[in-house]
Amino acid sequence: MIAAQDLHTEFQFAQEAESQLSSDTDLEDPDGKNAKTGKGMAAKKGKKAIGDKAKGGGAGRACGVGRVNGHHQQNGMENMTLFEVVKMGKSATQSLVDDWIEAYKSNRDHALLDLINFFIQCSGCKGAVSGEMFRHMQNSEIIRKMTEEFDEDSGDYPFTMSGPQWKKFRISFCDFIAVLVRQCQYSIIYDEYMMDTVISLLTGLSDSQVRAFRHTSTLAAMKLMTALVNVALNLSINMDNTQRQYDAERNKVVAKRASDRLELLLQKRKELQENQDEIENMMNAIFKGVFVHRYRDAIAEIRASCIEEIGVWMKLYSDAFLNDSYLKYVGWTMHDKQGEVRLKCLGALQSLFHSRELGARLELFTSRFKDRIVSMTLDKEYDVAVQAIKLLTLVLQCSDEVLTAEDCESVYHLVYSAHRPIAVSAGEFLYKKLFSHQGPEEEGLPRRGRQSLNGSLIKTTVFFFLESELHEHGAYLVDSLWECGSELLKDWETMISLLLDEPVPGEEALTDRQETALVEIMLCVVRQACECHPPVGRGSGKRYCVDIDKVNNLLQIPKYFDLDIYTTGRLEKHLDALLRQIWEVQDKHTDTEVLEACSTTYHSLCNEEFTIFNRVNIARSQLLDELVDKFNRLLEDFLQEGGEPDEDDSYQVLATLKKISAFHNAHDLSKWDLFTGNYRLLNTGLQNGDMPEQIVIHAMQCTHYIILWHLAKVSDGSSLKGDMVTLRKQMRAFFLMCQRYLNSINNAVKEQAFTILCDLLLIFSHQIMSSGREQLEPLVYTPDSCLQAEMLNFILDQVFIDQDDDNNSTDGQPDDEASKIEDLHKRRNLLASYCKLIIYNVVDINMGADIFKQYMRYYNDYGDIIKETLSKTRQIDKVQCAKTLGLSLQMLFNEMLSELGFNVDRSTSAFCGIKELSRRFSLTFGLDQMKTREAIAMLHKDGIEFAFKEPSPQGQGSPPLNLAFLDILSEFSSKLIRQDKRTVHMYLERFMTVQMALQREDCWLPLISYRNSLQAGGDDDTMSVMSGISSRGSTRSKKSKQATASKRKLPEAEENSCSSSDAVWMNREQNAQTPLMIHSPHLTSTVLRDPKKMRPEDGYAAAFTMPTEQHPHQPSPLQQPPHHPHEAAIDYNTQVTWMLTQRQQAEARQQQERVSVHYAKMRNHMQQAIRRGSGLMEDDEEPIVEDVMMSSEDRLEDINEGMDFDTMDIDLPASKNRRERTELKPDFFDPSSIMDDSVLNVSMF
Repeated sequence: MIAAQDLHTEFQFAQEAESQLSSDTDLEDPDGKNAKTGKGMAAKKGKKAIGDKAKGGGAGRACGVGRVNGHHQQNGMENMTLFEVVKMGKSATQSLVDDWIEAYKSNRDHALLDLINFFIQCSGCKGAVSGEMFRHMQNSEIIRKMTEEFDEDSGDYPFTMSGPQWKKFRISFCDFIAVLVRQCQYSIIYDEYMMDTVISLLTGLSDSQVRAFRHTSTLAAMKLMTALVNVALNLSINMDNTQRQYDAERNKVVAKRASDRLELLLQKRKELQENQDEIENMMNAIFKGVFVHRYRDAIAEIRASCIEEIGVWMKLYSDAFLNDSYLKYVGWTMHDKQGEVRLKCLGALQSLFHSRELGARLELFTSRFKDRIVSMTLDKEYDVAVQAIKLLTLVLQCSDEVLTAEDCESVYHLVYSAHRPIAVSAGEFLYKKLFSHQGPEEEGLPRRGRQSLNGSLIKTTVFFFLESELHEHGAYLVDSLWECGSELLKDWETMISLLLDEPVPGEEALTDRQETALVEIMLCVVRQACECHPPVGRGSGKRYCVDIDKVNNLLQIPKYFDLDIYTTGRLEKHLDALLRQIWEVQDKHTDTEVLEACSTTYHSLCNEEFTIFNRVNIARSQLLDELVDKFNRLLEDFLQEGGEPDEDDSYQVLATLKKISAFHNAHDLSKWDLFTGNYRLLNTGLQNGDMPEQIVIHAMQCTHYIILWHLAKVSDGSSLKGDMVTLRKQMRAFFLMCQRYLNSINNAVKEQAFTILCDLLLIFSHQIMSSGREQLEPLVYTPDSCLQAEMLNFILDQVFIDQDDDNNSTDGQPDDEASKIEDLHKRRNLLASYCKLIIYNVVDINMGADIFKQYMRYYNDYGDIIKETLSKTRQIDKVQCAKTLGLSLQMLFNEMLSELGFNVDRSTSAFCGIKELSRRFSLTFGLDQMKTREAIAMLHKDGIEFAFKEPSPQGQGSPPLNLAFLDILSEFSSKLIRQDKRTVHMYLERFMTVQMALQREDCWLPLISYRNSLQAGGDDDTMSVMSGISSRGSTRSKKSKQATASKRKLPEAEENSCSSSDAVWMNREQNAQTPLMIHSPHLTSTVLRDPKKMRPEDGYAAAFTMPTEQHPHQPSPLQQPPHHPHEAAIDYNTQVTWMLTQRQQAEARQQQERVSVHYAKMRNHMQQAIRRGSGLMEDDEEPIVEDVMMSSEDRLEDINEGMDFDTMDIDLPASKNRRERTELKPDFFDPSSIMDDSVLNVSMF
């Protein structure tokens, strides 16, 4: 026997028996070879110990002399498996099973191996279980091995393949299992071997992750269970018969009672009971091992198979299965999300309610799941709704008290359904409920006339028709009752009697309203009987006009027609039918996609190249005339009502406006003056503020199309003289209207206004005059600063929002993932529309600063759009783009100050985020520094001015408010070429004072870090006096210096390309005022400088001009000397010689200044060191080191090349203060954090 807990054990095979089983179809064993003590009906084989398994066994080949799989070789089926034979379907299932039973009697291990491989191959697996696997491997190991044999390239298997062959295979597969169990029901299934093996295999396969294994084994297990139910039912009947025979024999008098017969009957009943117990154990194992897990499988087909079979079990063996323990699975599955499974549930219940006896036993189930069945009458799957109504009709037949009046009314109204099968089923329910109950008092009534039974039923029909309040749908009611109540409906004699005859005493006469309804019903019945077809919309053929998805696709087909065939084939009537269908579709629908499909279909048919153009054009004009007239009429009433718009009027205006907008998208409606009406509609919406949002949206869309079509006519020159003036007025008025709607409280309206503004600004930008269209210059529209600001605010408010702010829908329900993706797609489109305005220079480039600053925060959502916008903007204007990037960083810095206060903590996430953004911006400039030279220089210039713009709120001695911005700006220092670093450094020192240069507190670290980033890799003449004090001197020879300078020269071509600007840079460089520097004499002119004498290092200084407002900390710049006209007459060579002399003198004076200051500084340090002596390491003071932080020894050597004065090398021990700072901020204080040992061995003093 099998218990539920034994399902996952290994295969149990007994040793091959010496004796042969008798024919399984015999009730007796004539030879007595298989007789067993206590058994007289069937022979049983005891189960051997685990491991006592038979030898041999092929992979899926049946054994037996002259036979393969039980078939004679003469049948032409040599070496064919069970799967191949069942697949061919040429052999009778009965003979196939008989042959397998014979093979099982000869060698049951080999036969079982064939059966196992049959199930494996039916799953689509290419592998086979071998004899070795059969003997030594467990279920899980075999299944794992077979899983590896699947074809990974295809997911198909026999039960999912299409075609008549595979449909027939499924039927043959189910028949094979049923016949196999039926033929083995008398002995083999009780041998505790075959069924144990098969059930254990199917249970293991049904738990597989492979869908093919799970589907095939579940279907096989369900069919096996059904076959066992039939066996159990037969056993139950035999037990009842045996018990009845036993009772009859026992009730006889003693003299006539046969004792041996009583013993025989008693023994037979005992054997039947044992067999029944074994069958119940098998069924219990299958139910708990397979059904309980697979009825809720992820695959709908598997769930449907389970529910279909449990319905069969409950009907066949109701005593065992028709109880709440099994019915609950059907009730639960009625909530399945797949219509196929719900349909199987209803079918299973219908088979039970067809029997009044079984239906009476379902009271508890019906009361529990009745509401669900009633709700399924409105199922989205029409087939499910029809079967639900039929099930309720069967419930009504079993018991008239189960369904309440509310339950019945929910079915009554379905007689007016447009879907005819639903309506007919509802009509049958209505007829059963109201017309099929005949009381005793109605038995003697006449068959015809006013007093007949039909007279009462017809009046009931009239009352129902009036109560439904659908007086225009009498034909639908008649059609619903036609199949079940045509005899009643055709009783015109009774109807006429009700209309003409006087009522008898005590009878209530029909009212005028009831008589009118009866006349209408009678007319509908006569029409139905004569025309023999259902009313409109309920034809026997399918109508797709009301299905949005289907009709939308069907409307695409005419675009691919051969339109000439309508004329050449004399098919004009079919063209007219097509045009009528399109008119009907647009008349019934208000869906935008369907209306646009109608519009494009008309556009395809209205082709002037075809002879059908006139015919289609007339139909189109008639349609548009009707729509425009209707719109104008509705609009007048709508605008004159005053107060809040009526809901019905709003719907009519919206529906008509949708249709006009859809057609205006593909067709020119300029001959109808639609601008005035739409503009009035939009203006009224602004004034009153209560206009429905959809009306406003479609009115703006329609006006947009009006302007575009007007522009098309003006552009191609087909317009009249004053059309351009009219277009200009309409365009500017519409711009202002959309701008006002940007401030609407409705998001959908704002989005529509913004989208249209973006499109129109691109269309009417300066590019409208390109390609020789200069005559359109009056139409160019440039957005003012107010409009640009409002559009930018819209983007910031509607696009750059957190996910948490947009995770709820308007009704408060959380959006699903699909709606979130759709919302993100919409926001991306809005951002892309605005970014196009920046790319095409419609709005100022600096408006992109608010966009660029969001790059890091919204990188996942909009990173690609912002990056592409940045790239395109740089192609337009590199300098302005760089200034915009700097502006975006400045805006983020100001926002951080407003949130965190004046004391900037550079370790906060906000500051680190800005610094990371600046790093990302720096990477976008690429590796070619010469291309971005001027842009990077301007970015540094603006950044420096911003850093020193605001004084410290704490007064003198404190760093400027925005000084920390220099730390962010340092991310762009690596993009400066060496000579520009010198210029930027000089420009920075113009804002600094001596006190600033000497500061070493943490608050001044951004300045120190930024200066270090500029000094790294710079030249000798780029170093200020302050940096020169702290730098190590060099005793390199002038020869070496000249050699180095010669290496830095650029090719002549490059020098010439930079000569014009380098002259201005040199002038700025010589005039720059730095702390502790002697003013250099001004050059009279730099324009006449010899280009070949210029160095490319002197570049782009002209960009660094001081702002007009003087900062408290910065020294006043030197004034440019006036230019004297007579100086231009000086000889060229004289000017060059004088210029070089002046420069050499200035450099000499500057060098002397640096040496003297450096000497004084070093002397002061020496005095302090001597004064402190050995206490230097204990004191907190340390010598001031104003060295330039360099990342390599090469950079240090570059600085040493520029130093031609001697310095003293003094080795001082590291102070305590330095060690502490090393632990806290090594990047700013300790050179050892960025220099190797060889560099540190050089004294920094």
